[in-house]
Amino acid sequence: MRIVTRGDQQFREHELLSSDAAFSDESDGRDRSSDPDFLRNDFQRDRDKILHTKSFRRLSHKTQVFLAAEGDHFRTRLTHTLEVSQIARTIARALGLNEDLAEAISLGHDLGHTPFGHTGEDALCRAIARVRGVDPESPEAAALYRHNEQSLRVVETIENGGRGLNLMPEVRDGILCHTGPVHAETLEGRIVAVADRIAYVNHDIDDAIRAGILREGDLPPSTHEVLGCDHSSRIETLVVDVVRTSAAEDDIRLSPRVWDAMAELREFLFDNVYTCDAVMEEVAKAMRLIDVLFSYYIENPGEIPVEYRAISEGDDVRAATDYIAGMTDRYAKSRFQNLFEPHSLHV
Repeated sequence: MRIVTRGDQQFREHELLSSDAAFSDESDGRDRSSDPDFLRNDFQRDRDKILHTKSFRRLSHKTQVFLAAEGDHFRTRLTHTLEVSQIARTIARALGLNEDLAEAISLGHDLGHTPFGHTGEDALCRAIARVRGVDPESPEAAALYRHNEQSLRVVETIENGGRGLNLMPEVRDGILCHTGPVHAETLEGRIVAVADRIAYVNHDIDDAIRAGILREGDLPPSTHEVLGCDHSSRIETLVVDVVRTSAAEDDIRLSPRVWDAMAELREFLFDNVYTCDAVMEEVAKAMRLIDVLFSYYIENPGEIPVEYRAISEGDDVRAATDYIAGMTDRYAKSRFQNLFEPHSLHV
């Protein structure tokens, strides 16, 4: 039995992949030099670095949408990440692009997400704005915390005892640019941005149906016509459309008709799921919890773990942000209860 080494895998990339792919042996390389791995190429190595982080493990206890979901089958930030990775790899494989790079970016793209999903992100923006003297309702406040920027900070600075993971530039670029107006430099990074949207639009519908908030028949008929009438059909339509449209246009995109249908579904979710009474009741609680915790740690910076204070360069707001952003839902609730809720006395 023959061993397939790193060099063999690099040779295979050039033999099998499209000329538009990102090749692991043509990168500018890491910020800090390191010895090459015997078996893995550099993108595979980055995938494994991310997979073994504490931040990645914590995703299993971070909410996707339903903050107080009961049951074992609702998505978490981890299952969302795995679904994005699967979709991204399928698209990359079909287009002859680098699956290893797409997978590494996918696994790292949400490491900076707060507890309680986007609610936690909004709460941190408002809390930071208050301390920094910025109007919480202003566009400037919304820019004070972005999960994609925090994801990059996690892999560059927070993990590995403050030394970061020393990832390849293509992976870091893809993590930073998976959302927002700036597109990733690689096609693999752009695939992750599309796969992220395909994943969350579809699994949020699935979870809303499971929660009893929606029925399949409630979805706009026009989206059924274009994308299909069930979860599996919609994902297949979207993935095949990305592959066909991207192959024809040499960039990563959906056809206008399919893009518009997905955008209509996303708008429908905002109107009927993300802002429904059942979700908003829990949103108010989560907003208050994050706000109170943030205020407490700003007033008591000595209680922030030393590893976060060590990388904050004396900025208590930065230290509190990093600490709270890294919390799981259950740990944030536990800290709140320990700090602010009365306990019985045990003699």
